[in-house]
Amino acid sequence: MRAIWKGAVSFGLVSIGVKLYSATEEKDIRFHQVHREDGGRIRYKRTCSVCGEEVTYDDIAKGYDIGGGEMVILTDEDFADLPLTSSRAIDVLEFVPAEQVDPILYNKAYFLEPEGTATKPYVLLRDALTDSERVAIVKVALRQREQLATLRVREGVLLLNTMLWPDEIRTPDFGFLDEDLKVRPPELAMASSLIDSMTGEFEPDVFTDDYRAALQEVIDAKVEGREVVQPEEAEEAPAAAVDLMAALKASVERAKAARGEPARGGGGGGGGGGEPTPISSARSAQKAAEKKAAKAPAKKTAAKKTPAKKAEPAAKTAAGKTAAKKAEPAKKKAAPRKTA
Repeated sequence: MRAIWKGAVSFGLVSIGVKLYSATEEKDIRFHQVHREDGGRIRYKRTCSVCGEEVTYDDIAKGYDIGGGEMVILTDEDFADLPLTSSRAIDVLEFVPAEQVDPILYNKAYFLEPEGTATKPYVLLRDALTDSERVAIVKVALRQREQLATLRVREGVLLLNTMLWPDEIRTPDFGFLDEDLKVRPPELAMASSLIDSMTGEFEPDVFTDDYRAALQEVIDAKVEGREVVQPEEAEEAPAAAVDLMAALKASVERAKAARGEPARGGGGGGGGGGEPTPISSARSAQKAAEKKAAKAPAKKTAAKKTPAKKAEPAAKTAAGKTAAKKAEPAKKKAAPRKTA
């Protein structure tokens, strides 16, 4: 890495000489604009819109448009007179808990390396920040602009994060913020269950830029003169859910299946005497509906079998009547004996 800035961290009366390095780098694949027919690079000329002449970099100044076609021209001397008192210093203003700094304020990150004999005070500040669990709020001038920044520790190195100024953060102004939308407790409970089922440890190395990899494959194939292999098509996004609860429940089950977890069973008998939660109530309602649907065809089958079962007593009744008829003559024959 190449140092892009040299200065000192001003920590009370302690001055720590440091070098500044970019902590990140862009991995985007960059292209040049070329002529389609012969591949020649496209060049642009800097011309003046007033006189039409081509202008060199030495003749270019900065202009501020004040409206009405008027322009205020600023030279290098104008910028040199600006009060950048911390042009070569990183001034520590205060120390605050890291969670008090809204991540939306962060802009760019830089590593700080101790220079010369500044290693010991550098390590002292690093260890003090680690023990206090705080970050330093600092001011630094980079590229002729004073910036607010934080100083914290990452992997044993001081990391400078430049920040946007509070008035550079836009205020969200969207219509739905004024709407009176109510989220039902069962929906909130199911959404929380979905979050729980998808909770894990953040490991950035497992995520990759699939588009960049596919684009690099296209470029490599062009260079080698081979056929480009199309990557697998991404799964289409599901359609918008009509039943929010059903979509949330299906999402929970899919997340659990992806983790290899068994689906949670129903309430079961036994012991838990607590009141049903919104999630268990929703599951119980769904299972009751499934049982009802399963019983419906069974009733029809039972209805068909019922006549056969009813036929048995009918047969017994018929047999009884036959026996009764056979018994009648016997009674008639016995009657004369009683008379005698």
